Amino acid sequence: MDIKKLQTLVFDALEDVKGQDIQVFDTTEITSLFDRVCVVSGTSNRQTKALAASVRDKVKENGGEIVGMEGEGTGEWVLVDLGDMVVHIMQPAIRAYYRLEELWGGKEVKMGAAKRTSKMTAGPMDEEKPKRSRSKAAPVEVTPDMMAIQTTLEDEKKPARKPRVSKVAAELAGEKPARKTAAKPRATAATPKIPSGGRVKVAATKTATASAKEAAVKKATTRRKTAE
Repeated sequence: MDIKKLQTLVFDALEDVKGQDIQVFDTTEITSLFDRVCVVSGTSNRQTKALAASVRDKVKENGGEIVGMEGEGTGEWVLVDLGDMVVHIMQPAIRAYYRLEELWGGKEVKMGAAKRTSKMTAGPMDEEKPKRSRSKAAPVEVTPDMMAIQTTLEDEKKPARKPRVSKVAAELAGEKPARKTAAKPRATAATPKIPSGGRVKVAATKTATASAKEAAVKKATTRRKTAE
């Protein structure tokens, strides 16, 4: 199988199972054992095994040869040998530790599938936006609705008043409520006015009146006897 067709099949098979950070390197100038090395990351043992199975099935369907597969038992690092191409499917920690890119990454191959994918994902947002003319803006007419909205916004900026605390809430919080001073009674027309510094006449009681009469009678009797 042509090497370009093989690397495209491998790249598409890895993309079908959501392989991460797919890189293909040309090793023709480094070794004569194989022409391409592919390195891809899988987030779990299940995904690495699924990536390896996708590559195997894709190549077989198109008449390619599978020389061998290693590492399927653990799933941390699965190697698929396709003869002219070797695929390393690794978990991120294993890939960061061994750094195969530094060993085989002399010349990276830019895959056409990646270019096609980038064109397909490019949407209308990538198109050139028309330039806006810098014309002077027309004056805005202020309407009553706009004034009402402005007033509402200004009211929202004002600090909120503190809520009043009831006596029960103050007692529960351990605070003593402020005592209210007794209000002075208002003077009415029927209430007599008492001048400051004057004497107040108090009406005599019945007992005091009777005692006064009895004393007056005794005094008069004493005077008569003295006159006789």
